[in-house]
Amino acid sequence: MIKTGTLENQLEFYFGYKTFRTGQKEIISRVLQGKDVLGILPTGTGKSICYQLPARLQKGLTIVVSPLISLMMDQVKELRATNFKEVVALNSFLDFNQRKRIYRSLHQYKLLYVSPEILQQKELQHYLAKQHISLFVVDEAHCISQWGHEFRPDYQKLNQVIQLLGHPPILALSATATKDVQQDIIDSLKRPEMEKLIYPMDRSNIALSIQEVSNNEEKLERITSILSKYQVPTLIYFSSKLAAENVSIFLAERLPNHRIAFYHGGMEQMDRIAIQQQFMNNQIDVICCTSAFGMGINKNNIRLVFHYHFPSQIESYIQEIGRAGRDGEQSISILLYNRQDEFLPRQLMDSELPSDEDLSRVYRIIGQSIASKKAFPTDLTEFPLFFEISETQWRFIQAQLEKHGLILENSLQYEQSKLTKIFQLIRTIRDERLFFKQRKLHEMINWIQSESCLREALYTKFQEGYTSVDDQCCSICGINLQNFQPEEIQPHKVLASWEMKLRQLLVVGEQHETK
Repeated sequence: MIKTGTLENQLEFYFGYKTFRTGQKEIISRVLQGKDVLGILPTGTGKSICYQLPARLQKGLTIVVSPLISLMMDQVKELRATNFKEVVALNSFLDFNQRKRIYRSLHQYKLLYVSPEILQQKELQHYLAKQHISLFVVDEAHCISQWGHEFRPDYQKLNQVIQLLGHPPILALSATATKDVQQDIIDSLKRPEMEKLIYPMDRSNIALSIQEVSNNEEKLERITSILSKYQVPTLIYFSSKLAAENVSIFLAERLPNHRIAFYHGGMEQMDRIAIQQQFMNNQIDVICCTSAFGMGINKNNIRLVFHYHFPSQIESYIQEIGRAGRDGEQSISILLYNRQDEFLPRQLMDSELPSDEDLSRVYRIIGQSIASKKAFPTDLTEFPLFFEISETQWRFIQAQLEKHGLILENSLQYEQSKLTKIFQLIRTIRDERLFFKQRKLHEMINWIQSESCLREALYTKFQEGYTSVDDQCCSICGINLQNFQPEEIQPHKVLASWEMKLRQLLVVGEQHETK
């Protein structure tokens, strides 16, 4: 056990920082006492230190469930640069033999990053069960509740793995979680005594601007005009993949001195990670992206965050603007609002959840297959095509079928007696989820149309009070762009092909193992 009085010394020794940021010391102290902790910290305040320092100080293996490969890659790279070699990441870029070597060498590591999907693999669980797990970390823990079955269904299965590993202490971390979401996290992890350490998420260095426009042409003119004055790291968020691509092409033509790229979930994984790394290394100035970009990205000098389209809920908006100004310097969020945009999030909500027609078709196909003893596809990833629904809609249905025992060990079970009752329940859950999403969208639109301080209206739902800002607060209280004078970025040279560099970064276990 490390005495808390020496934590600052340990922090400086391992990471070079003399003082802790908001909440870090309190969370680390509880973790070192073996307590279960839910930590809600503002974006950009260094949540990773809350488990990286304990991993160095405690015996055994710390498991970090991380939602994105880019997060694993960046953190492993940074830790290895500090001569901490006992860290490894398991990701989809590793082939079977590479994973197998890591499994057999788990006793050599102190920190393991893994996606929730890979953590469900029985072989990995077999090897992990042989290790002493000092801490189980759920990063971006709001995925359990905010997206749930729609984003990462395997987040809702984490408690099964935790039980298998002997109930190690849990640290759940998030930047955006209402009281309801916090309780969802605690309930899902089945730790009713989990201590909640909640810190204000208000980032006073980010000015909030909402600009109403009449059409998309006016949006483009506003963005072009502002970017022509500033060559700084910038994110532009879209609800449409096609719009992200088209606007990136438009801006590249209008702003030839800016290096502009697009990013969305429809791109190849290697291409997405290459874009992320170039942005991190100041080789791209502006990224036109969907919400697929950003979670786990820790670039401290993003100065501008535009919303070409607004997100469907306030939590997503706070996450996205929170990628700006992580170094504490002045940054600006600009939401371009056209009332006609309101149909986009409504359209997305309808497409994410299965319709009555979709549910009836899936129910009918399963029932007919059971009656005729017709075989289903053996690979669950083939089911969306088999049932003629989207992957997102299938994930929603799959999560419910797994929960009620009609999918076991990745295999669909043949139980006609349960089928009707479960599909009636799925309809009810679908309706509740749709109502929840509609309520969230209504909250977002109400905030956009607010006539009082935007900062106060945005944050008081999540915390007691807010940080009053005299200058550069919001477009209601007043923002003066003349006073916004960020330092322009200095590009880095590209020294190797990105594919080669990514392979070196992603295959992170083998160098340590062969030494």
